[in-house]
Amino acid sequence: MPQPPQIRTEPLISGPITRRTVLKAGGTLLLSVLPALPAQAAQILAVRVWPADDYTRVTLENDTDLKATHFTVPDPQRLVVDIEGLELNPTLKGLVAKIQSNDPYIKQVRVGQNRPGVVRLVFDLKEEIKPQVFTLAPVGTYNHRLIFDLYPIRPADPIAAMIEKGEWSRQDAPVSPELPPHAPPATPVAPPVAATTPAPTPAPTPAPQPPAVVPEPPAVAARPEPAPAPAPGKVVRMITIALDPGHGGEDPGAIGASGAREKDLVLSIAKRLKFKLEQLPNVRVMLTRDGDYFVPLGTRVEKARKVQADLFISIHADAFLRPSARGSSVFVLSEKGATSTAARWLANKENLADSIGGINMKGHDKQLASVLLDLSTTAQINDSLKVGSAVLGEIGGIARLHKGSVEQAGFAVLKAPDIPSILIETAFISNPEEEARLKDNGYQDEIATAITKGIRRYFSKNPPLAKSRMT
Repeated sequence: MPQPPQIRTEPLISGPITRRTVLKAGGTLLLSVLPALPAQAAQILAVRVWPADDYTRVTLENDTDLKATHFTVPDPQRLVVDIEGLELNPTLKGLVAKIQSNDPYIKQVRVGQNRPGVVRLVFDLKEEIKPQVFTLAPVGTYNHRLIFDLYPIRPADPIAAMIEKGEWSRQDAPVSPELPPHAPPATPVAPPVAATTPAPTPAPTPAPQPPAVVPEPPAVAARPEPAPAPAPGKVVRMITIALDPGHGGEDPGAIGASGAREKDLVLSIAKRLKFKLEQLPNVRVMLTRDGDYFVPLGTRVEKARKVQADLFISIHADAFLRPSARGSSVFVLSEKGATSTAARWLANKENLADSIGGINMKGHDKQLASVLLDLSTTAQINDSLKVGSAVLGEIGGIARLHKGSVEQAGFAVLKAPDIPSILIETAFISNPEEEARLKDNGYQDEIATAITKGIRRYFSKNPPLAKSRMT
């Protein structure tokens, strides 16, 4: 009788079978049936909101690069953002309380776990907006950042904003044909609640000016005779000055030993300077920022050109490597290299503002920046040197100067091709003594008065020419 075929069996694990081998095999089998463990979720480290008329910015600072998708929903207007690889934590939930009632664009925000690993933010909006969502790599003291910029559909018009605030109502009128050298302010100089100046009216005969509240510069002891009344119908051109308080928002600028932030001090000085300048006849002033929000360097220049500024003044209070550095400085643009190593170092540092403050590189107009550089002319630099020298001379009367002459370097913010432009370092915030002075209201008023005198002196010798409307 034939035998059934033999079925040969072999162990699953060849070689000597030991307890360790069996345990290892069991462990392998166990790992093969368990799902892969999820990667650790990203952590939100800080949330910040920067509301402004120009736009509102929301920043999520985190420990890794986040991926986000977004879309808008009408009726009512909402912005919906889904962030992947994220779980809710108390810091992110705190975004709800960061939204202010006076935010121009956001009513409120809702935060929730949309699904595992995905957090959804819903911004309830006050009007239709144009969002920009982008990430920023770590820089300076910041970790990774996810940015939401909420822009209005119609970008803010600097002239329209000034009209709305009553700062553009002084239209060209038949008054004195030139800015009188060292004309005194029309009203006592004090920090205003809202500075507005009524439209000037023609006078049949010149009347003497009221006594000056701000002392006259030492170089001019006697006030010149009032300018003769212009011929009927003659139009006088207003002088428009753009003041640029440096830094803002995500970019605090330099920080002093006591914690004072450059962005706060220079905004305060700029507001004082604005009020003093507006006391001069035929002068109106535009601030590139009037609150704590970030403005890219190129946008600062664009704002000045849109209002056809006759002068651009950027105000700073920087830091240096050594706390012993001290003194005020005035800089203008250079196309041939910096006039000193310190000037070059300072320009490079200031030009990093866009990286620290954060701009969306996809929406950044690199061509415009190149045009502004290429069109910078010798005439603009020469005029800038004139006004810079006048301002530096007046500052030297109330403060120590870092250097006795105007310096030059490649500051990006000074590259308007058709506007004389200067950058003033009011003092070194890194010097404890100068930081204390910068925080003092009296010194802020003194520096603003000195700058006003320098500008007044410049225009008395270089009256602005008529210019056609810019397109």
